Amino acid sequence: MASPMASQAGTALRDLALLRASLLARRSPAVQLAPRRWLNLQEYQSKKLMADHGVTVQRFFVADTANDALEAAKRLNATEIVLKAQILAGGRGKGVFSSGLKGGVHLTKDPKVVGELAEQMIGYNLTTKQTPKGGVKVQKVMVAEALDISRETYFAILMDRACNGPVLVGSPQGGVDIEEVAAKSPELIFKEEIDIFEGVKDLQAQRLAENLGFKGPLQQQAADQIKKLYNLFLKIDATQVEVNPFGETPEGQVVCFDAKINFDDNAEFRQKEIFAMDDKSENEPIENEAAHYDLKYIGLDGNIACFVNGAGLAMATCDIISLNGGKPANFLDLGGGVKEAQVYQAFKLLTADPKGINAKDVSQVEAILVNIFGGIVNCAIIANGITKACRELELKVPLVVRLEGTNVHEAKRILTESGLPITAASDLEDAAKKAVASVTKK
Repeated sequence: MASPMASQAGTALRDLALLRASLLARRSPAVQLAPRRWLNLQEYQSKKLMADHGVTVQRFFVADTANDALEAAKRLNATEIVLKAQILAGGRGKGVFSSGLKGGVHLTKDPKVVGELAEQMIGYNLTTKQTPKGGVKVQKVMVAEALDISRETYFAILMDRACNGPVLVGSPQGGVDIEEVAAKSPELIFKEEIDIFEGVKDLQAQRLAENLGFKGPLQQQAADQIKKLYNLFLKIDATQVEVNPFGETPEGQVVCFDAKINFDDNAEFRQKEIFAMDDKSENEPIENEAAHYDLKYIGLDGNIACFVNGAGLAMATCDIISLNGGKPANFLDLGGGVKEAQVYQAFKLLTADPKGINAKDVSQVEAILVNIFGGIVNCAIIANGITKACRELELKVPLVVRLEGTNVHEAKRILTESGLPITAASDLEDAAKKAVASVTKK
């Protein structure tokens, strides 16, 4: 039987899995949610962050030309070299380049081969299961020392609401889907709750290293790496640091072979260097345009655009549109401190010529549903922005508006007296039914 601590750890990991899948899980089969990455770091950037904080990673160089890759391979002076195309999408190893080269990850013992392979990678599109149909252009490659792994474990630092702070989670079964381990073998999941004021204690790091199966001198190495990873977690304002595999080599080294780092967007003001590394080249152009105005855009595959404030309300709006027979096309999240100009820009994005933004989602929009619950948001500001947008952009699709909350009576007056063809809704379900009906009529 699993211990209470193991059960709690398994619950934490299952909660993490639910968090990862929650947006997808809430959608009907007809609605596909486009992945959204708030801060995009390439693999080499994450590895450099870890190395800068004393975490052991493979030796590596980054190259943006084939000649630089060749020189990097020579400088490594390694027994074996791994060459990795740097794109954000997963599945690189089984991808195909527009040059004809198969695989975005290659192993070789010959530095000359590194140069030849890089020649077929850099500047060409790599298509994987996670990229758009035409693939993503590879601008850089990572040339790294290839290390053998004698044993793989899993390690992560997560924020856990139940513990009111960070927790260390680990398993001696690494290199596999950890959620599957948590579901099938919860006794193999170990958890250490961290006092945010005291940090990771030596005893906790040692105990987790032992539970992960590290023995002898490797146990102390693993404990030291755990403490350094926690220090990284704090210093960069991360919400998650996940290392899989957290492995050991035949030579007796504990190495972080691959890591996923999530950051707290609210800490951007004090993590400017990290956020400046954000790679937006693989985002949809409309996402970058929305971010320019502090708007959050998510593309879906329907025909009713949702214009909301808050991710929770956005998901509820998408759900109720689907329940009433419609399909959300996308949504723009205004956030809290919205201004009239942002409302105008949001409508401009949703109604723009798709050729101008290069965004496929815009052309699908046949109706717009505005659903605002004004707590921090002043509904009158929203109303003024809506009327300005309708007049100046000559809106050509049906517009359904549901407003509730702060200054809502003034907002409704502004919309009513505008003389514009705006359909008012009394509540969320009424708004969804009217939006779906407006598309059906067309």
